[in-house]
Order: sequence, then C-alpha cells, then structure tokens
Amino acid sequence: MPDTLIECVPNFSEGKRPEVVYAILAAMRVEGVSLLDWSLDRDHNRAVVTIAGPSSAVVESAVRGAGRAAELIDLTSQQGVHPRIGAADVIPFVPIRGISLEQCALVARQAGMEIWKRYQIPVYFYEAAAARPDRAMLEEVRRGQFEGLRDAVLREPARRPDVGGPSLHPTAGASAVGARKFLIAFNLFLNTADVSVARAVARDIRHSGGGLAGVKAMGVSAQGHAQVSMNITDFTRTAVGEVYEAVKEKARRHGAAPARAELIGLIPEAALERNSEWLRLLHESDGFDPDTKVLERRLERPLAWPES
Repeated sequence: MPDTLIECVPNFSEGKRPEVVYAILAAMRVEGVSLLDWSLDRDHNRAVVTIAGPSSAVVESAVRGAGRAAELIDLTSQQGVHPRIGAADVIPFVPIRGISLEQCALVARQAGMEIWKRYQIPVYFYEAAAARPDRAMLEEVRRGQFEGLRDAVLREPARRPDVGGPSLHPTAGASAVGARKFLIAFNLFLNTADVSVARAVARDIRHSGGGLAGVKAMGVSAQGHAQVSMNITDFTRTAVGEVYEAVKEKARRHGAAPARAELIGLIPEAALERNSEWLRLLHESDGFDPDTKVLERRLERPLAWPES
C-alpha cells in the first residue's frame, strides 16, 4: 500500500441505468487505483463511487469518469430527488494517509483544470478547494440546480464557473470539485409516507438551521417512505448516534419513527458505535457488513473493476 493515500468519492447523476454506471466505472480503471465501493439509488437518481490510491492516479481516474459521464448522461432529461448541477455532479478528494487537506485542495484544483481541458465541462471549486469564500458551501454552488444555474450564468457574472464557461456544458452541466474531510452519508426512512415530516425533521437537525454541528439534511420521498437524507461532515464533532437520536426525537413529535437505515458509501472504523441502536437498525434493514462498508477494511480488500 502506498505511503500517500487519497480517497475520491465522485457522485454521478445516474441511478436507474446500471449499464451506464458500469461503463463509467470501466473508464475509471487506472493502474494503482482501488475501487472500494459503488451504489445506485433510483429515487435520488444518483450513483456514488469510492476510489483510493496515490493522488496522481486518483486524479486521472476521476477525470476519466467525469468525461465518460458527460458522454452518457443528459441532464436535460434526467430527474431525481437529489439536487445536481452536472453529470459528474461532485468530485471530492479526501486525505487518508500521508497527505493534508490543503494538499488535497491542490489536487482538486489540478483535477478541475484537467476536466475542463479535456472535456470542456466547466468546474466550480468548493469546500477546502474553494477559490472564493462564497463557494465554500456546496449548497451555494448548487443553488438552482442544473436548470437554474444554466440560466443564471448568462445573467449573473458572480454565478459563472471558476474554470471554463461562462456557459455550462449543454447536457453535462458543470462539476463541483472539492477537498474535504471524511463524510458519512446516512439516510433514515421514517414509518410514514408524509414527506413534510421528513422535511420538518431535516430542517430542525441541520447545522444551517441551528441544529447539529456539521450535519446537512434534507427531507425527500424515497421507496414509498419519507426519508431524512443526511451528510455528517465531521463525525468527531457530531457522532452518528447523536444524529440518529435527534432524528428519532424530532420524528416522534410528528408521530413518526425511524423504520430503516441506509449508509451510502463507506464509514471509518472510528465512527462505528458498537451495540448502538442506529448500527443495529442499519444491519437489520440494509445488511450492514463491516468487512465491506468500513473504509480501513475495504482498503485491504478492494472490489474488482468492471470490464470495459
């Protein structure tokens, strides 16, 4: 295993056509890069891929994935409950070992420049890689989604991409490329189909609304249930168990409760809270297996790449 290790978690705006995601994965196969995880979500219409390796190889893999996604995904006909601005919607780089967050930001800048150079897909830099303070938050970059941003860049110079443009790619939109700490994508399905309950809970718990530190949340309808879809951006400040208990308490006030749990991508060993209620629910509802969903263990046993 290399001394310097970086993770990348590209999110692609396709969750309904497995063959498209297989093709993107096949394009991302680069010597030295390990495929750690990938998943599809039909309701969100989104695929989340996790790769790791030396920075130069991981950049090449991510850039190739963005190019293939642009060939296969047309945002003018794509719909899902998850916000998006691009075929390769977000491409975050995450330090694992032997590299700092600041160095990851430089890696992200390199990747963004290469995406524009090769494929003419405009790029916005966010979080630690942000070129402007007002673009540190991904939500601000993605405001209005593809359709709104496509129009806004023609009227408002302040909304134009950091690299490329000023117009978005006509079908592939733009990519948000960034550097961040490890993020845990954790979803809770409530025992109700009333999405207004999930939205109320999300509004109460997210950091921007005065809720839990480092928690982003939205309420959506998924698989016939109201779902609280969450990103926990710093589990050392707000543990998964604390988030779960907050959702449980807020939902109870609306006569609802968590019925199922879902983890998108991987989770660090340090974030596991053994014998916790949320972990038991995750195991019961999503077949959670630490050997396949814990980052450190998956690094030792990566997945096989699909054939091109």
